[in-house]
Amino acid sequence: MVNEDGTAKAPKGADTTDATAAGPAKARTRPRGRPRSFDRETALEKALLAFWEHGYEATSVSDLTRVMDIGAPSLYSAFGDKRSLFEEVVQVYGTRYGSFTERALTEEPTARAAVERTLREAATAYTEPGHPHGCLVVHAAANCSNPEVEQSLRDRRNANIAAFENRIRADVAAGVLPPATDAAALARHTGAMIQGMSQQARDGASREELEAVAEIALSIWPRTGTHTG
Repeated sequence: MVNEDGTAKAPKGADTTDATAAGPAKARTRPRGRPRSFDRETALEKALLAFWEHGYEATSVSDLTRVMDIGAPSLYSAFGDKRSLFEEVVQVYGTRYGSFTERALTEEPTARAAVERTLREAATAYTEPGHPHGCLVVHAAANCSNPEVEQSLRDRRNANIAAFENRIRADVAAGVLPPATDAAALARHTGAMIQGMSQQARDGASREELEAVAEIALSIWPRTGTHTG
């Protein structure tokens, strides 16, 4: 049978919707996969606090999924395995909480001034409320049986010591520090103070107590001429 305009009639009960129009409409409404049901940055911050509080070894995947409030499949999909998540955590920690050393070395005019600022800011950062005390890069290495993670954290700590040593050597060359200054030993002393202050903060030392320790540490620095650092 035909319509009045000569076109063929559709069979009775047939869907007369234009197929070319229906196709795109259906494509637009078809879900493209389950959307992520959590905020990645929030979950990452929660993982950071867990690693900071308990260290790498003692923080299990089940601990992470619990504090991040996500399932294991979501964790692996969004962050990879535990080690990959930890590496990202360390990057975020360095930017958000641990950048005071880099800023001091960049902005202060002498090595001594950079060390003084670093130790004083460490005393504040390591005892601030609202997050675990001490330094994640120092504490997370405790009892760590993963050699790659342990080496990565060691490299970060040694990089800071090397940066202090370079600044000290530059001051020796410029006459700010005496020619006989042992730059390597002085830089390592600074690293030992930073790491020790981290542990002291975890043991309950206050900001004022750590600042007093920093003052004693600075008293050993040699001086030359009228330079005050």
